Amino acid sequence: MLIARRKAGGALGGKWEFPGGKCESGEDPRQALSRELEEELSVGSNVGERVATASFEHDGVAFTLQAYVVHLGSHNMVLSEHEEVRWIPPEELYRVDLAASDRKLLPALKSHLETYPHE
Repeated sequence: MLIARRKAGGALGGKWEFPGGKCESGEDPRQALSRELEEELSVGSNVGERVATASFEHDGVAFTLQAYVVHLGSHNMVLSEHEEVRWIPPEELYRVDLAASDRKLLPALKSHLETYPHE
């Protein structure tokens, strides 16, 4: 699993998260994820199947997070929004200081991984 640590400062400074971001007007979630990966990590990507969804509220606004299987065009990342990225085994996700919103994806990710054919 790819996680990224946000730069210091701000409400989520120093927290780990799954890279990605918000959809722009008229944008499909897969297109948004591909665009965000290009903007945040300077990598092209092929976004595949959605594997998890979770909802949360922040300041009275409802949000829905979606996690996808992604194949990156390169592992040579240039970080613009984060100070560090890591590839970690799924079981380690419970041990990192993951943002509370992203942590809500973990039960669905765990369920998916139990049935996903690993290489």
